[in-house]
Amino acid sequence: MLYAELQSEIEKLQVANTPFCVATIVDGRGSIPQEVGAKAIFTTDGLHFGTVGGGKLEIKCRDKAAELLTANGTEPNFFARWNIQKDVNMTCGGEVAMYFEVFRPESEWNIVVFGAGHVSQKLCRILIELECHVLCIDTRQEWLDKLPKSERLEAHQVDHFEDGVDLINPADTVILMTMGHSSDVPVLKKIHQTGLSLPFVGMIGSDSKARIVQKELHEDKLPDTFIDSIICPIGDPEVGDNTPPEIAVSVVSQLLRMRQTSKADQPEEI
Repeated sequence: MLYAELQSEIEKLQVANTPFCVATIVDGRGSIPQEVGAKAIFTTDGLHFGTVGGGKLEIKCRDKAAELLTANGTEPNFFARWNIQKDVNMTCGGEVAMYFEVFRPESEWNIVVFGAGHVSQKLCRILIELECHVLCIDTRQEWLDKLPKSERLEAHQVDHFEDGVDLINPADTVILMTMGHSSDVPVLKKIHQTGLSLPFVGMIGSDSKARIVQKELHEDKLPDTFIDSIICPIGDPEVGDNTPPEIAVSVVSQLLRMRQTSKADQPEEI
């Protein structure tokens, strides 16, 4: 196995915010299934790349990697020395020392963008350069097809914009950039119906659009606490003008400020 290939796979997993574990044979005595230095990458789905010899040793390493990846502990590394016959139940008469390194994303920053129009196209192109994962949802496949190709960006076509709410997770940042308030409002209503307490829900538009949306939500008896939590207009008021590229830059500026504030508010580890 070439080191460059291994590193390439590791980088792909890191970009995709996928937790993984690298198992390495660091020492061996007698007959062992693979040479010292052999590596295998495991995810929660099993063997991802490489090999430490296959067979029962690889299964044992897979199971140990899965245990480490699903554990709540913070210790990222694990060392084990196994007798191939007694501990692994193989006929080889040797002994192998394994080192497991667990890699977890520090914190996944997931951004869900409803709408793949002109501003969204510019916004997604900036966001994929940051350490985040972007899910762009639209009813129009032809607009989704115009989005850049990136492991950090997922495009999803739906029949109705509000159908995309089913793809939102509680920690997601949500941005509404659909064709207008008539398609934004059903999304907002469904977000409220799900009971999700999201860190940020922002909607592109003017102050007048914000008032129209607020009026409709009030008429549908949605609580003030939810309505007041919706940010509209979105974007940093001190950045950019009214063109799609500069609106996108303004929105990214606001998101970065929000993330920085959120990090500053987190208690320090003791």
